[in-house]
Amino acid sequence: MTWYVVVLLIVSFVSPVRSDGSDHKYKAGDLVPLYANKVGPFHNPSETYRFFDLPFCTPDHVKEKKEALGEVLNGDRLVSAPYKLDFLYDKDSEIVCKKKLSKEEVSQFRSAVAKDYYFQMYYDDLPIWGFLGKVDKEGKYDPSEYKYYLFKHLHFEIFYNNDRVIEINARTDPNALVDITEDKEVDVDFMYSVKWKETKTHFDKRMEKYSQSSSLPHHLEIHWFSIINSCVTVLLLTGFLATILMRVLKNDFVKYAHDEEAADDQEETGWKYIHGDVFRYPSHKSLMAAALGSGTQLFTLTIFIFLLSLVGVFYPYNRGALFTALVVIYALTSGIAGYTAASFYCQLEGTNWVRNLILTGGLFCGPLFLTFCFLNSVAIAYSATAALPFGTIVVIFLIWALVTSPLLVLGGIAGKNSRAEFQAPCRTTKYPREIPPLPWYRGTLPQMAMAGFLPFSAIYIELYYIFASVWGHRIYTIYSILFIVFIILIIVTAFITVALTYFQLAAEDHEWWWRAFLCGGSTGLFIYGYCLYYYYARSDMSGFMQTSFFFGYMACICYGFFLMLGTVGFRAALFFVRHIYRSIKCE
Repeated sequence: MTWYVVVLLIVSFVSPVRSDGSDHKYKAGDLVPLYANKVGPFHNPSETYRFFDLPFCTPDHVKEKKEALGEVLNGDRLVSAPYKLDFLYDKDSEIVCKKKLSKEEVSQFRSAVAKDYYFQMYYDDLPIWGFLGKVDKEGKYDPSEYKYYLFKHLHFEIFYNNDRVIEINARTDPNALVDITEDKEVDVDFMYSVKWKETKTHFDKRMEKYSQSSSLPHHLEIHWFSIINSCVTVLLLTGFLATILMRVLKNDFVKYAHDEEAADDQEETGWKYIHGDVFRYPSHKSLMAAALGSGTQLFTLTIFIFLLSLVGVFYPYNRGALFTALVVIYALTSGIAGYTAASFYCQLEGTNWVRNLILTGGLFCGPLFLTFCFLNSVAIAYSATAALPFGTIVVIFLIWALVTSPLLVLGGIAGKNSRAEFQAPCRTTKYPREIPPLPWYRGTLPQMAMAGFLPFSAIYIELYYIFASVWGHRIYTIYSILFIVFIILIIVTAFITVALTYFQLAAEDHEWWWRAFLCGGSTGLFIYGYCLYYYYARSDMSGFMQTSFFFGYMACICYGFFLMLGTVGFRAALFFVRHIYRSIKCE
């Protein structure tokens, strides 16, 4: 019941409040709000600028729309557009303004057209896309011979049902062009036309067309192929554990039981031999507790995001809902990080729990904050909309200071006072045994490579669609499939970490604590490797700003995956190690 209440609270935070009248009914002649949002290179989704950074026709009174936190984080900067689209009023070649473009303005437009700039607007909360112009390359092989044209006529086709706006399409007139190839003054008459058409589509279903574009049959086939591929991977791994690992364990149990009944004149070998060292606390236990705390919080955050997506909160073009949810849920779940870290740290007989809490609070937020500072500075230098206003930064700081930090401290106090003890089935000896020399492939890095490859192979097909949505203009709406893939990822990570932990213990290497965490989290490194492949082979992104944003924020995301999956792997390994040593008699 408590979790249900928390979900309801979060939904109330992230549910869109449409203050621009998108749920209003209109009468003939009513002015339906049209907002211009941003412009930018089509292949660089992070590099966007304010609409009127380009010398378009400017309204007499530019009105900025008040935006929620998530919209600002998303780079949306909505302002009133110069087009007047009255409800049910058709217009034919209406002049917005007559403008004489200077040489500098012509050069500015030509640079935008050369970089394939697009514009985005919102009409009654419905998105509109279009391009600023075109480059004529036909029959020309020398770039200096290319012709650059600016579109000057915009056609709006609007569909309505009774008193509601249902759909809007915008297209540019390919015949209404202005040659901006040369640096000279140009006279431009910016115009637009409006055509209203009736439709039988209901208002509640007007956003469905955006969802349908992401669930076309061939897309669904690939998605299901991804799931089948992942399920086969899980079944193979489960079969491997069931037939090999469990059989080996059963033989071990029989052997150790026989050894206990027989004479004690032979030396023990295998994982039982190190029973006095396997539960020896790891080095840097404060860092390990902090990593487990942060990983647990990120895992909880991910589960809540999936719950919200499955109930339909993140429908297409619900501007900023995802970013708002991430900020709010991360703040509200910080108590989980504090409790987990402090509780585990005290179980490991740690004494400086305050320093442990500070480490927990900064383990993920610290790198994220440093990355944000650098990338925000880059965005400010580019005058891009990705640069957060000072007021938004203050709001985020207040959320951290008044919500995140207090909950972290309260969770830490609760964890410290929980009086939980570390449940070790075997007593730890006073001095650690020496680890025998092991072959190179049993080292940490080769084991991480083996542990990360299998979970990554189960999700890499789905990664392309996620990247194309986050770092492109595709829409991702099939969250149910994504949730199944995520569950498979968790299962595969847990299983492979358990298997590698067993082989490590069987080789009499008792330092498994950090190895289990690193092996579990190594999938995050593979995902970052996929980032390199996607950037250079599957995308057309370019420029310092876009490259910085892509690799900077993806590093933070992959680091978060490293902490989250490392926690999953360690918890699975800890459960397994406790189970097998509880099943034998250790003297």
